[in-house]
Amino acid sequence: MKKAIFSIVLLAVLSLYSFAAKAQGTITGVVVDAETNEALIGANVVVEGTTKGTIADIDGNFSLPVESGEVNLIITYIGYTNEKVIVSVSNGQTRDLGTIALNSDAIGINEVMVLASVAISRETPVAVSNIPAEMIQTKLGTQEFPEILKSTPGVYATKSGGGFGDGRVNLRGFNSENVAVMINGVPVNDMENGRVYWSNWAGLSDVTRTMQVQRGLGASKVAVPSIGGTINIVTKTTDMEQGGNFISGFGNDGYKKFAGTLSTGLMENGFAATASFASISGNGYIDGTEFKGHNYFVNVSKKIGENHRISFTSFGAPQRHGQRQNRSLISAYREAESDRKYNPDWGIMNGKVTHVEDNFYHKSQNSFNHYWSITPNTTLSTSVYASWGTGGGGGRGGESSLFNQRLGDFDQPMDLDAIVDANRANGANGAISWLRASHNDHSWYGALSSLNTKLTDNLTFVGGIDLRTYTGHHFYEVTDLMGGEYALSDDDINEPNKALKVGDKYNYYNDGVVGWQGLFGQLEYSNDVLSGFVSASVSNTSYKRIDYFNYLDSDPLQETDRYNFVGFMLKGGANYNINQNHNVFANIGYFEKAAGFDAVFLNYDNEHINEDAENQKIFSVELGYGYRTKNFNANINVYRTAWNDRTFTDVLYGPDGEEFFLNLLGVNALHQGLEVDVKWDLATNLSLTGMLSLGDWKWNNNVENVQVYDDQQNPIGDPINLYIDGLKVSDAAQTTAALGIEYQLLSKSYITVDYFYFADYYADFEPTNVTSEGAPQPWKAPDYGTFDVGLRHGFKIGEFDATLIGSMNNVFDTEYIADAINGSGNNAETALVWYGFGRTFSASLKIDF
Repeated sequence: MKKAIFSIVLLAVLSLYSFAAKAQGTITGVVVDAETNEALIGANVVVEGTTKGTIADIDGNFSLPVESGEVNLIITYIGYTNEKVIVSVSNGQTRDLGTIALNSDAIGINEVMVLASVAISRETPVAVSNIPAEMIQTKLGTQEFPEILKSTPGVYATKSGGGFGDGRVNLRGFNSENVAVMINGVPVNDMENGRVYWSNWAGLSDVTRTMQVQRGLGASKVAVPSIGGTINIVTKTTDMEQGGNFISGFGNDGYKKFAGTLSTGLMENGFAATASFASISGNGYIDGTEFKGHNYFVNVSKKIGENHRISFTSFGAPQRHGQRQNRSLISAYREAESDRKYNPDWGIMNGKVTHVEDNFYHKSQNSFNHYWSITPNTTLSTSVYASWGTGGGGGRGGESSLFNQRLGDFDQPMDLDAIVDANRANGANGAISWLRASHNDHSWYGALSSLNTKLTDNLTFVGGIDLRTYTGHHFYEVTDLMGGEYALSDDDINEPNKALKVGDKYNYYNDGVVGWQGLFGQLEYSNDVLSGFVSASVSNTSYKRIDYFNYLDSDPLQETDRYNFVGFMLKGGANYNINQNHNVFANIGYFEKAAGFDAVFLNYDNEHINEDAENQKIFSVELGYGYRTKNFNANINVYRTAWNDRTFTDVLYGPDGEEFFLNLLGVNALHQGLEVDVKWDLATNLSLTGMLSLGDWKWNNNVENVQVYDDQQNPIGDPINLYIDGLKVSDAAQTTAALGIEYQLLSKSYITVDYFYFADYYADFEPTNVTSEGAPQPWKAPDYGTFDVGLRHGFKIGEFDATLIGSMNNVFDTEYIADAINGSGNNAETALVWYGFGRTFSASLKIDF
């Protein structure tokens, strides 16, 4: 026995010695972009068929020990074509491959990057996080598109009510109205209210090439509402090579997805085209949130001579889904049969699921881009775009109390057949209750043009124009009379006592017309160690309102004049690379943002206009430090953003349902915090990522002598005081953290495990309700943490490359509250909440051809 053990040990020692004694050499080189010659930081260099490899450092350099002999290297970088290099290495030899230039795998992507103001690490002095397409495909699963950002410092993203596409995102405590979302450099925030409706962009997950979160002032040159930051989405353009792919996926609660992409590649006549289509459907995790949608993307480009490139892009995501609009008490969820899936906003009619609250919309985004290389030092990038949107959200019409009838207890679906019976019984008197949709159709046209000229080797000037015009059409529409012959309406002064049919407008019908004219300019300086910029922009926002119901067609008041509000932005920053490992940056900025549409037209008519609406004033400053080595990256930054004269209008209701209006001036808030993010390559096949975000966001002053007005703008009662100084800004977790591990099992197989932690979430509340001194903080929801896992495995199916992707979110089925509205008692018993989703999963197969 001892002899056998000795033999095994001796064999192991000899094996180790033999392994250590194998002849070895070293391969070095530098990986750069073929067009810009910029280093591709983090490019992967792998020995083909093995997990042995390394990544390029901040200067694109790599060094890889290999066994002597002929070695096949594969150099890859997201968004670039793979490069294969065959090299022979002798024992003890170092082979320098020199510069290895990778070509973009898409046509015109560099031009799009310029127009989109994409920040560059260790050069652009802003806090930034990048989310590549590979991460979106691996980790998104059945989550909402904004949720892919939850590992980013300062971000709080939830599914809101849980309907398909109903997610929301807050950045540094600011909601979507104050976070700029840009797609290929084009702003997409609603021009009337600044909001972003993610259901309109459900197809972006299929066509996003990279997504970049620029926190704070951001790198955008145009004047956009980036108080909290900018979410910069760059879609794919036209693929360089001919081919395509097919994707099939499934998930929890009947989730199904089928998608395909086909590309011509660059043809001899200079044309290239790529088209992607997808179909998606499911029952929804929340009761009564069935959904169905289609996504499309088309890009056509052509190179004209040596100096011009034109391209056309069109994409959209028509969809319809059930919603959960109303939050409930925690006690209701605990008593409900379906627990956190409980939804009070759906019913059964004629034996079928009927979504009383739903959303249906199609917003197409279409752009024509022209890139002109005027001289070797001067380029002009122009995008002319148009967007048309149609659709809205469903809801209750007529007598709402009839919708309280249930097929059983409170947690069961609405008994909509009872309403049908009541309407039929009412006969010639018309429907008592019905279903309606609130439409927000719009047409939006714009042009964005940017001139980039290199003044010296180190100094560049960028300037341009930003023009937009928008018309939003708002109205209620009857969608189902539920057994009734008609419904009576006296809402239209031009057609009183109208018998409404399905498709007719009622309640309100008006247009909001918004114009935007902007100029911007920026000077950029850059050398080997120092880069900086000074930027200025000025914009004019104009508002006009047209009301078709409250005024006769002959009344001049039906259409208002245009009211103009001028805003401007000044910002600057600098980044200093101390050496190849350390850099510091700082930025500072001040801008004034025009008041919102509702702050000008105070109570939804054309007579009471606030021509003196105050611009919102924002001052922000940020400091950051970065540390880079071959295997470890870290960023630390601190920020302070003061938001003064925030637009704040509110509607109050009297005991008899009468409306009263508030227009608050002088409301200030202060958002400040610390953010840390790290990435550590522990081994060639093991990496760790992490982040910590500590926020301190609060209202910064009391507001005195606030006057309440009736619907005729007559003062009502004595002015009131609002005691909000020191209260927390609500509706986003002020403390977040994340820790992720990625392990490479095989050359094309990876497993990821992510942990997310959220704390200091204060329930949303109306500052107008805080009229007593010494008010307590709003209710703070319990802290919570969740785990996600993902698997990506690449393999061959005959001649085709295939990728299998699986993901599971909230692995341990943690119960947590994601959204809340503060109750009268500032406690859990009176708060109205939405629970977050429990365990969900998805799997998909992608085949490339």
